Amino acid sequence: MNITNRFKKKLLSEAGLRAAISIIVFMVLWEVGARSKEWLGFSLPWIGQVPAPSAVAKVWAGLLSDAGYWQSWYLSLFRVMAGFLVAMLIGIPFGLFMAVSKIFNGIAFPSFEILRPIPPLAWVPISIIFWPTQELSIAFVTFLGAFFTIVINVVGGARSIDIRFFQSAQAMGSSQWDIFRRVVLPATLPSIVVGSSVGMGITWNVVVAAEMISGGGSSSGGSGGGLGYFIWNSYVGGSYEQIVVGMISIGIAGYASSELLRSMGGFFTPWLKKR
Repeated sequence: MNITNRFKKKLLSEAGLRAAISIIVFMVLWEVGARSKEWLGFSLPWIGQVPAPSAVAKVWAGLLSDAGYWQSWYLSLFRVMAGFLVAMLIGIPFGLFMAVSKIFNGIAFPSFEILRPIPPLAWVPISIIFWPTQELSIAFVTFLGAFFTIVINVVGGARSIDIRFFQSAQAMGSSQWDIFRRVVLPATLPSIVVGSSVGMGITWNVVVAAEMISGGGSSSGGSGGGLGYFIWNSYVGGSYEQIVVGMISIGIAGYASSELLRSMGGFFTPWLKKR
């Protein structure tokens, strides 16, 4: 009940009303642009070739009862969450060790920095060859999409801590574990939240492209290979309305995932909330 009240309060707030107005204006302009030839007598460049939102909504309504569409949602969401959670479990300790240990940093940083600029999609071909199944290949590429971003933010957050905090803790007799637990980790939490939010967005970009390239993984039949394969399959079949449906679905899923992370981040870092 509390969550419902908070959602209603946010929706009816000034920021929520501005967001609603901007979406309505965008939809109206999109409808007019898409039907410009029918309504205005001429077709606007580029926009005139895009399906109208009313046509997209009609197709979307029909897909709501299609099990393959929801299977695509499930597969993409499962791959994103699996890759993202593994990236968190490995990336956060890895970044903290790089920040607090000069020896570990000297060993790990050169290889990390060489691999970091490689786009995750460049790993798709070698992942398909290396991993025994396409499902694991997609999961691995999804993991890479979040891993490097999380590590960089963790390292940056840990290294930006004021040295005086360490000196004060040492002067009061704190052990290395106490300093890590009560100084390093809390001070790094905001950077972990930021890195996680950015990494989540990259993860959705990567998983969709990986599904397109790999053919949807182990469930590459019809529309059940993930949202990326759903979009590609719609393009091949000439259903442009379904392409837009898939794109909007990804946007909704990505926004919901990032909003969930931001809410969790606000719970773990209450001192950052605006008064």
